[in-house]
Amino acid sequence: MDFLADPVLLARVQFALTAMYHFIFVPLSIGLGLIVAIFETKYYRSQKPEDAAASRFWIKVFTATFALGVATGITMEFSFGTNWADYARFVGDIFGAPLAAEALLAFFLESVFLGVLLFGRKKVGKKFYLVSAWLVWFGSCLSALWIIIANSWMQTPAGAELSADGTQAILTDFLAAAFNATTIPRYLHTVDALLIMGAFMALAIGAWYLRKGKHTDFAMKTVRVASGVALVTTCLMVVFAHQSAVVVADEQPTKFAMMEGAYETESMPLYALGWVDEENQEVITPLAIPGGTSFLASWDFETEYPGLNDLAESGVYGDDFTEETVDELPVNTVFQSYHLMVIMFGLIALTTILAFIFTYRKGKIKNMRWLQNLAIISPLFPFLAIQGGWVTAEIGRQPWVVYPAESSPDGISLLTSQANSLAVSSPELAITLTLFCLIYLFLIIGWARIVIHLIKHGPREEVQKDGE
Repeated sequence: MDFLADPVLLARVQFALTAMYHFIFVPLSIGLGLIVAIFETKYYRSQKPEDAAASRFWIKVFTATFALGVATGITMEFSFGTNWADYARFVGDIFGAPLAAEALLAFFLESVFLGVLLFGRKKVGKKFYLVSAWLVWFGSCLSALWIIIANSWMQTPAGAELSADGTQAILTDFLAAAFNATTIPRYLHTVDALLIMGAFMALAIGAWYLRKGKHTDFAMKTVRVASGVALVTTCLMVVFAHQSAVVVADEQPTKFAMMEGAYETESMPLYALGWVDEENQEVITPLAIPGGTSFLASWDFETEYPGLNDLAESGVYGDDFTEETVDELPVNTVFQSYHLMVIMFGLIALTTILAFIFTYRKGKIKNMRWLQNLAIISPLFPFLAIQGGWVTAEIGRQPWVVYPAESSPDGISLLTSQANSLAVSSPELAITLTLFCLIYLFLIIGWARIVIHLIKHGPREEVQKDGE
């Protein structure tokens, strides 16, 4: 029961739960936003009732997802001031700006034009309505940018200096803070993953209609759009993932070592799967490519990267990172989450290739039940990859909540153990954690029922209304 007596751990678990729950809906809303814009563009060009029906169908699915994303995001922001008060005091001068910008600029833009999509089809011009669809998607991407800016600063602080009393990070250069070493690579990597998620959701719905023999014209249009978006974004992910790996290796060597379970300096192997024996500090695996990870990060199989023990011995991180710290690190958790992401990307690539080939090859997917079944379950692949990526990113920077990156100003770092609110007790955290679980369970069941109802209903009735 030590778990229930540790307020820092409980606060971390509660925030992790909220963040992971929130990140069910964010990928879908940003990814589906592009699908909405594409289908509205198709309707603008064709002016066919069935294309208008398809656009309205996706708007409804997007709206149901968007609403829950907003609600869970607000909960996360409140927790900075409640569960993580000392963190808020330390970074308040910096962290508040991107969160405010996200609410005032991005969210306002997204919500206003979503209102146009919901209520303005017959009240505004066709061109304005089309632009509104694209602005909704642009607003969601802009919202992601501000959030990534805030999170990236925690990973690689910049544009700040330590206050005279050492209790606060003071902003000195907004642009340097906003566009720190990891902002752009992480933003491209993240948004591309979200677009893959949206494409796979659309692919699954289209495949389900094909499987049931319902709305086949709509289904084939959906599968064509989804497989095309998936192909482009999956190819781009190879580039963006490489860029992210390079930045992590350069700026966060402890995280890079945890991702591959490396305790000693070496040219890092590439593991397909395995298990980190933290007690004996070794990776147990049936397969490893010598120097494979080094090659992915530097294009050289021989490039050596420091292991956790050598980083501790180097004294670079002072008393915050010692041999005792290494022993307490959740290395296997980071290793497993990272490799889950890699494995899921392999399944994403395979599904994308198959779906694209057999969709654009005379629509053969229409008669391929096994591929339809694969497509129906395929949203699990990017969902697990995204969750694994965020677990890697956040747990991998431990024991810091503000990581002392290689390019960061001296003194700009904060241990997780020093960031929680001392006023919030373990019982209070345990109670709120339980309530969050119950409420979130209720909300996701409600969301699932709404989306399933929309999918079962389909676009058919909308076509009839257009003909009235």
